[in-house]
Amino acid sequence: MRDLHMHSVYSDGKNTPEEMVAAALERGMSVAGLSEHSHAEHDPCSMPLEKRAAYRAEMERLRRLYAGRIEIRCGLERDYYADDQEDYDYIIGSVHALRMRDGQYVYIDWSPERLEEGTEKYFGGDWYAMAEEYFRLVGDVVRQTRCDLIGHFDLVSKFNEKARWFDPEHPRYRQAWQSAADVLLKTGKPFEINTGAISRGYRTEPYPGREILQYLQSRGAKLMLSSDAHRKEDIGFQFERWAASFGLDL
Repeated sequence: MRDLHMHSVYSDGKNTPEEMVAAALERGMSVAGLSEHSHAEHDPCSMPLEKRAAYRAEMERLRRLYAGRIEIRCGLERDYYADDQEDYDYIIGSVHALRMRDGQYVYIDWSPERLEEGTEKYFGGDWYAMAEEYFRLVGDVVRQTRCDLIGHFDLVSKFNEKARWFDPEHPRYRQAWQSAADVLLKTGKPFEINTGAISRGYRTEPYPGREILQYLQSRGAKLMLSSDAHRKEDIGFQFERWAASFGLDL
């Protein structure tokens, strides 16, 4: 097994990189990748620019320390609006917020309250308009971030369990995600199946949602399980269950 979407104390995780690597080894991972949040002006949880060198050095130390036991990769989750453009072993491309014309942001995954507030203020409460803007950026995420892996494709649904705000089968929502998916499929980049919102109690199924995942699979998308773990206990969260459910190899 491999898990390439994990965060440590270098951004908004709860554990040190070594604690995460040790837990991944104990979990039976053959490959463990940390992917700290790239620096972005809107995100106080992102990795400060001055910590980049220390992060790289620590990952190199762990690579030597655990050589022969587990493969370690030093990655980055690059936000659409990131100002860190350095190279890493791999990049996860993600959209976490929408930048508005006045320079303010609508935060997609901070909290349901912040998302509801931003949707009301900037989209007049039109959840489909907000989702359309989100997926417009998602469709551009590979070009913008130069990523190797597409992160939590439908993050906009994080707090929408049981259609709290919008119907995921609504034609406007479906058209928005299909348009983004069709663009990204042409890049050949893998989409992650992210179990992070399940481990944190927001969802009962991974990103992407089942209908989106079936659409991607029917069009030959490459898929990769990831935990988006922010603490060591969540590494590889429910990988066996969802690999079996979606016919994936671990």
